[in-house]
Amino acid sequence: MIKMIIALGSNQQAAEASPQSIVERAIEALRGSGLVIRKISRFYLTPCFPVGAGPDYVNAACLLETTRSPSEVLEKLHAIEQEFGRKRIQRWGQRTLDLDLIGVEDVVCPSLKTHDKWRNLDLMTQKIEAPTELIVPHPRMQDRAFVLIPMMDIAPDWVHPILGLSVSEMLDGLPSGEKVDVIPLNVQQ
Repeated sequence: MIKMIIALGSNQQAAEASPQSIVERAIEALRGSGLVIRKISRFYLTPCFPVGAGPDYVNAACLLETTRSPSEVLEKLHAIEQEFGRKRIQRWGQRTLDLDLIGVEDVVCPSLKTHDKWRNLDLMTQKIEAPTELIVPHPRMQDRAFVLIPMMDIAPDWVHPILGLSVSEMLDGLPSGEKVDVIPLNVQQ
């Protein structure tokens, strides 16, 4: 079994379901797809990124185990997003559901060179370009409180295989202003 970290988010209602309800239902869809969920973070209300791209998000993270490859899991994540009405029209636009494969143990794929390219891409280019292949770990996870804070609930000691930093160390490196905007919701999982 391979451990993987999935980030979940929603900032758009669908079929009378709130973003919080969509994230809850997405977790059930992950379970129903044969992925074994070991831990689920609390849910958090987070500002939309980038600012002005839409309403605030509900974000969470899951630690799961599977015998599937990262690319097979990514295909499953995209299929679940489609089931929830996700349309890939605008980069960083509003989303009924966003499922990202954040990390897979100490795996780096497709290569260190490709990962470095996407990790070091300037913000303006990130807004218009998206990779066409799976990049693990997620190339900008270390810059995003809305990813790292939920990860603290499920895998605080996971170490980024390139940066050599744990989740808690990456979170400590973020400006405090970004962290205070990530607010826990009172949700029982």
